[in-house]
Amino acid sequence: MIYFDNSATTKADPEVVSTYDKVSEKIWGNPSSLHQFGEEAFNLLEQSRKQIADLLGASQSEILFTSGGTEGDNWVVKGTAIEKRQFGNHLITTAIEHPAIHNSMEQLKQLGFEVTYLPVDEHGRISIDDLKAAIRPTTILVSIMAVNNEIGTIQPLKEAAEVLKDYPKIHFHIDAVQGIGKGIQDLIMNDRVDFVSFSGHKFHAPRGIGFIYARRGRKIAPLLTGGGQERNLRSGTENLPAIAAMAKALRLLLTDEKQKVAKEAEIKQRIFDHVKKFPLVTTFSEDNDGFAPHILCFAIQGVRGETIVHAFEEQGIYISTTSACSSKKHLASSTLTAMHIPEKLSTSAIRISLDDHNTLAEADEFNKVFDQLYDKFKILSA
Repeated sequence: MIYFDNSATTKADPEVVSTYDKVSEKIWGNPSSLHQFGEEAFNLLEQSRKQIADLLGASQSEILFTSGGTEGDNWVVKGTAIEKRQFGNHLITTAIEHPAIHNSMEQLKQLGFEVTYLPVDEHGRISIDDLKAAIRPTTILVSIMAVNNEIGTIQPLKEAAEVLKDYPKIHFHIDAVQGIGKGIQDLIMNDRVDFVSFSGHKFHAPRGIGFIYARRGRKIAPLLTGGGQERNLRSGTENLPAIAAMAKALRLLLTDEKQKVAKEAEIKQRIFDHVKKFPLVTTFSEDNDGFAPHILCFAIQGVRGETIVHAFEEQGIYISTTSACSSKKHLASSTLTAMHIPEKLSTSAIRISLDDHNTLAEADEFNKVFDQLYDKFKILSA
C-alpha cells in the first residue's frame, strides 16, 4: 500500500501510540482533582503544554488545548466576534479557506457581522494590496490560512503581518493545520500573529486533539463553558492521553524538520516532473518556494477526480480528489473555483499529499501506475 493522502489524516506514530497507551493506563486521574493522582495528571498536562510552547517559541500560558483544527478555527473566529463586537463587526478572510473558517464566517453574517473574502490570483494567493484596501475602522479580525489544503499555496503571511502592525487592535489569526512541520514556522509564528490553530492528526498524533496559540494579552470569548478548564477559556475535562501523545508527535515532527521537508519536496518533484509531460494533465500546484513541499494537485482533462482516485486505489495507491472534507460530496474544488478554473477541469482535480514516511520508491511506483492508467484515461476523455 502507498498512502499519499496525508493532508486528510496521518497514521499515528508508534511512539505516539505508546505514549497514549502509557498515560491511559498509568495517569488517568482528572487534572482538576485535588488528590495526588489528580496532581500527577495536572503536572503531565502542564509538562505537555510547556513542551509544545517551547517547540513553537511561545510561552506556556499561550497554548490552549482543543479537539482539533475545526474547533480551533471556530473558536478564534466566533470568540473574537463575541469578545470584540462592541468595537466592530467586520471580519476579513480569503476565498480559499477551509470550511471551518468559511462556514463560521457565514454563520456570523447571519448575526449581522460583515465579511470580506479576499480573492486569489491564478496561483491561489491573495494580494496584499487587496488586504490593505479591505481594512475598515470596524475590522476586528483577519484570518488567513498558512498553506492551502487543496493545492498547497503558501500565503504571504509575513507581508500580511507587516500590514497589520499598523492596526494593533485587529486580531490576526493563521490556520496552520497544513503548515506545521513544513519548513515555514518562521512565517506562521511571526511577531504579529495573535492566534494560530493546529490539529494533531495532521502530524501523526491521535484524532480529536489539537491546540491554539493565543498571544498573551489577546482576549477571545470561550465557546465551551462549564468547569473552567484551560484558564476558564475552554471547559471540558482535558484529554490527557491525547495531549501527551500530541506533544510527543510535535517533537518528533520538528526533529530534523529541514531534512524531512527536503525529502518531501524531492518526492513531489519526482511526480510533478513526470505527470506534467502528459498532454491531458494540468498542474495546479507548482514546484517553487511559494508552494508547500508536500501537496501536489493536478487534473487529467475529461476524467472526473473520483474516477482517478478509485483507479489508483485498485492498484493499492491512496490519493484524494481535493480536500477530504469535500471529496465525498463530488463538488468542484472551492480553491480552484476561486482561481476561476472551469468546473469541467476542476472536477477532474486530484491531490497527492506527502509526509516524511513516504519514499522516492513510492513516487516511482506511482509514476509507473500513472503510465498504465493514462492510456485508459485517454479513452475516457476522448
